[in-house]
Amino acid sequence: MTPPRTLTLLGSTGSIGTQAEQIVLANPGAFVVRALSAAGSDVVQLARQAVALRVEQVAVAREEVADELTRAIADLSGPGDRRPEVLAGPEAAVVVAGNGADVVLNGITGSIGLRPTLAALAAGSTLALANKESLIVGGSLVTAAAAPGQIVPVDSEHSAIAQCLRAGRADEVRRLVLTASGGPFRGRSRSDLAEVTPAQALRHPNFAMGRVVTTNSATLVNKGLEVIEAHLLFGIPFADIEVVVHPQQQIHSMVEFHDGSTIAQAGPPRMLVPIALGLSWPDRLPDVDVASDWSTASTWEFHPLDDEAFPAVRLARLVGEDGGTHPAVYNAANEICVDAFHDGTIGFLDIVDTVARVVEAHRAGPPANDGARVSGERSRGGPAVESAGHGNDPAVLSVEDVLAADRWARDRAREMIGLSSQGESQP
Repeated sequence: MTPPRTLTLLGSTGSIGTQAEQIVLANPGAFVVRALSAAGSDVVQLARQAVALRVEQVAVAREEVADELTRAIADLSGPGDRRPEVLAGPEAAVVVAGNGADVVLNGITGSIGLRPTLAALAAGSTLALANKESLIVGGSLVTAAAAPGQIVPVDSEHSAIAQCLRAGRADEVRRLVLTASGGPFRGRSRSDLAEVTPAQALRHPNFAMGRVVTTNSATLVNKGLEVIEAHLLFGIPFADIEVVVHPQQQIHSMVEFHDGSTIAQAGPPRMLVPIALGLSWPDRLPDVDVASDWSTASTWEFHPLDDEAFPAVRLARLVGEDGGTHPAVYNAANEICVDAFHDGTIGFLDIVDTVARVVEAHRAGPPANDGARVSGERSRGGPAVESAGHGNDPAVLSVEDVLAADRWARDRAREMIGLSSQGESQP
């Protein structure tokens, strides 16, 4: 009998983490969850998970809720139940990420997931990566830390590509095709988007996600991040990564091979299968989700991406090709702008417009301590940051480089939208 895989679930009370819990409980004997981590916004949920999964450790980022969490776990535990160790503080997730579990699922949202990602890789764990931001901002720092096959993508698009790539050799791949729902504003012109409200931006047509990810799907920043992620995960040039709008989201992504064949991965627009594969790769668990219904007539549409209305993907290609700290700047500025949009400080179009201005300022002359290394002029003009793409020298980036670029971008974004600079850094 195959022994159960040991797991650590980061971001356990979020959408990815709660679905991972569902998968674990549906497959008794397949997994043993050693540790959980969460920010601490839902202490009761975290305590319930800790007791239900019989974990050894629980990490909570907010130190002020540690005592409340300990009491909640005690209240939910039965006589003789083992009580998990409670770790609290901003480094608590890093500690449990490095505990050596067979698989670490990183379901944290935002660039704050970078240090846990590096801790899991350093400990030799398979990293089931739903926290795309840590790979994107870390670039070569993360790819250099990972052994071949150590990172298993959990984003539905990248999980689909990983599955499709089983159909051929790497040197037979012509291009990757990432599908996008188009978000709640698909088909609208740029002028139509001027008066979009935060409530409207959170009405994703297919998925229920957190505020940042849902807003990123509305602006298509999320798809831009996924283009950079695909480049880093699979080593495919940006010119060979295409985005198409597929509103039904039944096809999660495709791989086109050089003989003209295209392999597509299809399934309902849910995350259960990608999460399950992240936990069990390369094996498949039984009955994870309901398969597509091929007996019912349906229409699947595909449309080109409207770069004028949604310039976020085009901008992501630019920063991805520049590499270095540019993706960190793109991501950090966007996080500030998303918060400002929901606070009513800026409009919907201002999100990507401001990110573009921050990126351009960084390209024109970032401060000396932000980790950028200028490598000369490129054909489109202006100073370019040395690429941190797949296979480059890992010395291009350090954690300190990313932290400095992240701080700079957040401060510059706040300055541009009229907010006071707080000098905070997420990773």
